[in-house]
Amino acid sequence: MKKVNKKSMLSFLLIPMLLLSMLGIVPATTNAETNLGLTVDAAILIDADSGKILYEQNAGTPLGIASMTKMMTEYLLLDAIKEGTVTWDQQYNVNEYTYKVSQNRLLSNVPLRADGTYSIKELYEAMVIYSANAATIAIAETIAGTEKEFLKLMNKKAEELGLENYKFVNSSGLNNSDLVGMHPDGTGENDENVMPARSVAKLAYNLLKSHPEVLETSKIEKKVFREGTPDATLMPNWNFMLPGLVYKYEGVDGLKTGTTNFAGHNFTGTAKRGDTRLITVVMKAVDSKGVGSYKARFDATAKLFDYGFGQFTKHEIIPANYIFEKQKSLAVTKGKEDAVNIAVKEPISIMVNTNEKDLYVPKLSLDVEELEAGVKAGKVVGQVVVERTEGTDYGFIDGSGITADVVTTEGVERAGKASLFFQGIGNFFSNLWSGVFGFIGGTI
Repeated sequence: MKKVNKKSMLSFLLIPMLLLSMLGIVPATTNAETNLGLTVDAAILIDADSGKILYEQNAGTPLGIASMTKMMTEYLLLDAIKEGTVTWDQQYNVNEYTYKVSQNRLLSNVPLRADGTYSIKELYEAMVIYSANAATIAIAETIAGTEKEFLKLMNKKAEELGLENYKFVNSSGLNNSDLVGMHPDGTGENDENVMPARSVAKLAYNLLKSHPEVLETSKIEKKVFREGTPDATLMPNWNFMLPGLVYKYEGVDGLKTGTTNFAGHNFTGTAKRGDTRLITVVMKAVDSKGVGSYKARFDATAKLFDYGFGQFTKHEIIPANYIFEKQKSLAVTKGKEDAVNIAVKEPISIMVNTNEKDLYVPKLSLDVEELEAGVKAGKVVGQVVVERTEGTDYGFIDGSGITADVVTTEGVERAGKASLFFQGIGNFFSNLWSGVFGFIGGTI
């Protein structure tokens, strides 16, 4: 008999045990959470059409937002323009506050003359393209009289939009310490605006829904303020992902950068390819060494865009006239028919990861259990919602979901008097026999 080497035998026994232990500790890939390797304090990616959240990372934690604040100022100005309370050619007279802030070229500013007047349109372009801070304060004062009063409008709009965990202390996003001692009354000397990434995305989402024209200005790569005058100032766009700029990314046309020592390097971006528009937010982006930079925020944004455009597609989850196999009809009383068919009225399509589209299924919610005859085709009897069967579903940025009405597919006429009479007799004897057999069954 051949002698077996003890070491060989031990190896023979250990190898399958090692393999089994490895299988036990490797997580199933189907349930693994997505990790994009973003070196940021927070991030979010949403579909700009439906508000479907495609990815988020620490998106509920309030963080400094810096000049991303200006999206709220843009929103309120465009509201005022639409309402006619402010016009593009309206003139603003520079005061001590806006003059002093504008002279600090270490901040993003176009210098304003102490005795100058400027149109709202040119101040708006300076704010959107160059993130000009004094120009932003001038717009706030034009709308509300003072920046303090403008804060009330900012808070009111935030509440109206359903933003959460926000704090506004000024209209520009600067640290109050940069406002030459003239920060709004009631705010701290070193205060700064804060908001979670989810609320920033919600602000951007609603801004684009209400005022898509903001993109006509945010996509301008550079412009000269007061061109042809001694005050001419070049305004390069801080969004370096625009076409032709250093970190260009196909489809990018907005929206707002933000940088302070407190907030770090932030960016709310938006890009469109084909029929798909995405919105991203990255907050306090750093590189692999933990150093914040413009490049870091645009690199993180590019990863989000790559993931969104590369992995997600709009899929029809529920077609029009979809019929539920377990609930094809509803009972009808006093009718020529004792049931009526029901189906989903409109199709439901949502942005989903292509590899996960089969995880989304329809769920029926009925408003009634039966109908009385006389019902017409198209009567709403309930709703259908889409639910994910496993894994994480981030939901929608506005907290809602996509639903569709469930309706009757035909009408059911009321039965005649004779038919109703015989139906009544039939129901009487049916109930009678049920009672008899129930009584007998109960005594045996």
